Amino acid sequence: MTATRDGELEQRVALLRRFRELLVEQRGKFERYLAVLDHERADIESGDVDRLVAHVEIEEQVVSEIYTFQKAIDPLDELYRSAFAASPGARDADRAEVPALKAALEELKAEVIRRNGENRVLLGTRMALLRGEIAAFRNPAASRRSVYAGAGEGGIVDISG
Repeated sequence: MTATRDGELEQRVALLRRFRELLVEQRGKFERYLAVLDHERADIESGDVDRLVAHVEIEEQVVSEIYTFQKAIDPLDELYRSAFAASPGARDADRAEVPALKAALEELKAEVIRRNGENRVLLGTRMALLRGEIAAFRNPAASRRSVYAGAGEGGIVDISG
C-alpha cells in the first residue's frame, strides 16, 4: 500500500515540477513579447517602417509560440488541479509556487494587452498623421507648364531614310 502511495506521490511531484517548468517558460515567452512590444513602440515613434515590419514578424512568432505552449499547459493545469485539490503529500512550498507563477502570468498577460493597445493607438495616430501629410502633399511640378507645351502640334516625320 505504501509503495503505491509512494509511486502516486512521485507522480504528483513530477507533475508539479513539469507544470512549474512550463509556467516559468511561458513567463519567459511573455517577457520576450513585452520586449518586442517595446521595440515596436520605438519603431512607431521613429517612423522606421522596415524595423517595425521585422518586429511585427517576431511578434507573430512569439504569439504563435505562446498559443502553442498554452495548449500544453492547459491539460497539465487540469491534472494539477485534480491531483492536488485536496491531497496531502506534496511539499507546501511547491504547491504555493504554482499559484504565484499563475498570478505572475496573469499580470504579464494584462501588461501585454495594455501595451499592445497602446501600440495600436500610437500606430493609428501615426497612420492618420501620414494620411494627412499625403493628402496635403502637392506635386510642385503639376502646376508648371511642360517645356514642350509651346512647341505646337506634331507634324509628319519622314523616317523612310
